[in-house]
Amino acid sequence: MGIFYKQLSTKIKTIRAKLGLSQEVLAIKLSISRVAISQIENGVRKISAEEIAKLSKIFNMSTDVLLSLDKDIEVVLEKKFRAKPKGKSGIRINVPQENIDKFKEVLLYILGKVGSKPNVGQTVLYKLLYYIDFDFYERYEEQLIGATYIKNYHGPTPKEFIKIVGEMKGEDLIEVCDAYFKYPQTKYLPKRNPDLTKLKAHEIKMIDQVLEKLSEFNAAEISQYSHNDVPWLTTEEGQVIDYESVFYRTPPYSVRNYSDKNF
Repeated sequence: MGIFYKQLSTKIKTIRAKLGLSQEVLAIKLSISRVAISQIENGVRKISAEEIAKLSKIFNMSTDVLLSLDKDIEVVLEKKFRAKPKGKSGIRINVPQENIDKFKEVLLYILGKVGSKPNVGQTVLYKLLYYIDFDFYERYEEQLIGATYIKNYHGPTPKEFIKIVGEMKGEDLIEVCDAYFKYPQTKYLPKRNPDLTKLKAHEIKMIDQVLEKLSEFNAAEISQYSHNDVPWLTTEEGQVIDYESVFYRTPPYSVRNYSDKNF
């Protein structure tokens, strides 16, 4: 395969991950096998023109944008009633309204449980959300929040966080800029209770398990902890962390019993 197809395969994998689609779901939408998706994303199988056309519809972008390798990927929070953008000059990742609503209620639930702890600032919240999302995906093979996490020096960072919190300031939560052991810290305090009708019992159970395990960590401790998790280890700096990588986790990070035939 040439350089173009290698770059295209990486781009397809990145967009799929940003949209919260598993390889299995994308395979179904393309009417090909999951193995074929893996081969495409690893640059060992050439994607056909027909598949490119289908992918552009699935990703909600034109084929020229999909094939252009110098476009940045932009996260756009999708509203229930939103005028269509006038142009498609870049890659727009639309976060569906139901995902935004779920994100908000999960965040409020976390803040109600542990937000008042002095160690729980923005950095700790990022990692708690990451483990809630990735632990849930490993155990159930489906999305809970389905946020997009980027690898950076301090650990996984949910790309949608700032925009969604920006919408929540005032009515849903307040932002407090303070210091924790002389280090700058941004905290968020809830102004209302979460709407638990938007969360299922097993989702709440997973959130509680993560909070019980990790909410006592400070920013440095939880960041260091995340650096030994396979999804973070196997991702390049600044790239999207692929949900599928949770299936290669090692103890003590794995939350799934792979010997259990029910999984």
